[in-house]
Amino acid sequence: MLTGLDKIVYGVEELAKCVEFFRDWGLTLVEQSKTSAMFQTQDGCEIELRSTEDPSLPEAIEQGSTVRRVIWGVREQSDLNDLEAKLPELKTGPDGPELTDPNGMTISFRKTRRQAIELQGSPCNTVDQNFRINQRSQVYDAARPYKIGHVVFFVPEIMDCVNFYVDRLGFVISDCYPNAGYFLRCSPEGGHHDLFLLQTPDRKRGLNHVSYTVRDIHEVFGGGLSFDRKGWKTQLGPGRHPISSAYFWYFHCPAGASVEYFADEDYCTADWEPREWERTPGNFAEWAVPQGLDGNTRRVRQDSQHA
Repeated sequence: MLTGLDKIVYGVEELAKCVEFFRDWGLTLVEQSKTSAMFQTQDGCEIELRSTEDPSLPEAIEQGSTVRRVIWGVREQSDLNDLEAKLPELKTGPDGPELTDPNGMTISFRKTRRQAIELQGSPCNTVDQNFRINQRSQVYDAARPYKIGHVVFFVPEIMDCVNFYVDRLGFVISDCYPNAGYFLRCSPEGGHHDLFLLQTPDRKRGLNHVSYTVRDIHEVFGGGLSFDRKGWKTQLGPGRHPISSAYFWYFHCPAGASVEYFADEDYCTADWEPREWERTPGNFAEWAVPQGLDGNTRRVRQDSQHA
């Protein structure tokens, strides 16, 4: 029924800076006014920026710039009809029928606006199979994210949120830190997770990051180097997650928390076997560069004041 993340709406304090940030990030600016801006990924996922003063925004779950609304796509109008029958608390919203999850986040549903596109990543040669023959691997001058990959929130009561998404919306648990963090995908078959919910010891509430999927690991690296050269500061990375198997590079984001270039995640079907993981630094990242790579020297960055 659900196709994945279709749109993210931010409430931001510094609109001009956020517009510059997402243009540099590799998104396409499709609309802009004095109080808002709309960006798209290559497949049509939307990222909307609105001033925090905009009265049409839902209530924020934390102070400052942050995500205000998450919109999930469905395949057909009949899927929306089914949701409305299943969820009587749905109300009419600007992006489709909406409700509030147990974390206080406004979530909406609409017929997906994403379009199938033809992209090709660089295949890898392994010890047993040569997928790339007489072909050089790609080197990217910058990244152009092709979709919103996943969103991550801190939640004060983890099982309330997990049960809501699993029991009421049909999400599937891919892996978890028991009673602390749950990786959820919105359908039985698809990428490892569309949503990650995390409970910290202080039970904070808020945004952790929004992830943008790129074609392959080389675009993670090339995109990160390009973004560093534009002056934006690494939060962590590049690196690799043992859970989901994906490569990542996180950057601080003026629209709230951080954003991530993300590639090569596990693909799951109904036969995927969820695993319980101990919550350790090594299970979060097999390896990671703490302050990023310098886009000019191509070496580990030593300058912690890079802005």
